[in-house]
Amino acid sequence: MPILLTTARLVLREFTPADVDLLVELDSDPAVMRYLTGGAATPAQTVRERVLPRILAHYRRPPGLGWWAAEHRDDGAFLGWFEFRPLRDGDPREVELGYRLRRAAWGVGHATEGGRALVERGFTEWGVQRVTAVTMAVNTASRRVMRRCGLRHVRTVHQHWAEPIPGAEHGEVEYALTRAQWLRRRDRVTGSG
Repeated sequence: MPILLTTARLVLREFTPADVDLLVELDSDPAVMRYLTGGAATPAQTVRERVLPRILAHYRRPPGLGWWAAEHRDDGAFLGWFEFRPLRDGDPREVELGYRLRRAAWGVGHATEGGRALVERGFTEWGVQRVTAVTMAVNTASRRVMRRCGLRHVRTVHQHWAEPIPGAEHGEVEYALTRAQWLRRRDRVTGSG
């Protein structure tokens, strides 16, 4: 299976049809799904018939964009996934960064490590001009990851949901980072430019 990138602790690779059980297990953890469905699991049939086929279809689009299985570099353990996909179909200039990791992978910097690697690769090799990310306003852990990846709060949006989950009343937040902002920060850190 093709590998997208490797970091100090992670391998991001393409999903395969054989990964369906890993996705079902991930989406069955109420804590993982708390800010997505209020803790409800994604039915296994939905993962098989809709989720995984949508993920696999993205690999036919611009390279580097889509969903990527995250594994621990040392032992190959499945940690979850990262999303780095165009907001508009096939247009790599503006992408959404996302991540969903097993609870065992929380709090040790995996989301930040994978997110930073995707942002860097997107801006240096894939023609990305803007990275955006969205979460519930009350999801402080995800917001912290977004900030550590260099994204900054852009806006808070309040939507009306037919079946709101706890915390929805506080809205959703959008974070973003442009290539120009990323380059300025990188140059300040490295002392170039």
